[in-house]
Amino acid sequence: MTRTAPNSHVIGDLRLILSEPVKGGVEWIGQEELLDQVLACWTRVTENDLPMTPRLIGRPGMGKTTLAQAAGEKVGQEVYIVQCTMDTRPEDLLVTPVVSEKASIAYHASPLVTAMIRGGVAVLDEANRMSEKSWASLAPLFDHRRYVESVVAGLRIAAHREFRCCVTMNDDASTYEVPEYMLSRIQPLITVEFPEREEEMRILRYNVDFAPDDLLALTVDFLQEAHRYNLDYSTRDGINIMRYSLKLRHAGEVEIKDAFQRAVTQVLGKGAERFEERAAGLMFQGNLQDLGDMLGGMTPPSEEPGESEEDEK
Repeated sequence: MTRTAPNSHVIGDLRLILSEPVKGGVEWIGQEELLDQVLACWTRVTENDLPMTPRLIGRPGMGKTTLAQAAGEKVGQEVYIVQCTMDTRPEDLLVTPVVSEKASIAYHASPLVTAMIRGGVAVLDEANRMSEKSWASLAPLFDHRRYVESVVAGLRIAAHREFRCCVTMNDDASTYEVPEYMLSRIQPLITVEFPEREEEMRILRYNVDFAPDDLLALTVDFLQEAHRYNLDYSTRDGINIMRYSLKLRHAGEVEIKDAFQRAVTQVLGKGAERFEERAAGLMFQGNLQDLGDMLGGMTPPSEEPGESEEDEK
């Protein structure tokens, strides 16, 4: 059973206001091997062995955050999630000073630092959105040193022995490249793929347990066909399609199939059901991007002195 988090923690002469853990349980359905891999990363083989920090990579909506949270709950630890963006600063990841109405400064520990102090699980969500400056502040945490240094608070904060961490990344275009020195620290790579049909049906039924079987079948068939064309229609998209279909049906006299088709268009865009056409369009866009990158890297040959046409004349 997880512990109730206190409001603050004292390090030296400084009191840190702690963050709250994530409330509410989640369940990881299917692909049990992925859950086992995360738990294996966090295992200590010997007394001096250190836990690893895996990075979960997959398309948006594939359940990476759910997997990390479920792993934390599996080991009975508090879970803290940091939502990373391109604006995330080192102090956002560590300790942030906040000026009160009485002009006094209170120091707030981030969810990551709170997990370090409490011996919980931290999830850095969509971490490939962060800049290198933010990544650099985490370098000593993810190697044998296991600490962070907050410049604004003037503190070195050591991680609790039971602290565990997991990093999630979308495999779409990220805002920044993750530095190589950090990639070597957030290992191993665990790839979250599209679920098989039976697994996806179980996930959809779990999340929309009030949906009728015909809507469930329509959604699973649609998603599985999209997966076959390698389109990025996620299980999360399927959940949204089902929920909106039911709302449309409840709001008016609409057949479930008509509600489903309307929901697909409004969730995924016009022509979303034309899998082959959309897949071909994405491939064409990718080829144009590759061509643009190639041409962008080419520089025109410079004329050597004395070799211009005028000089030849």
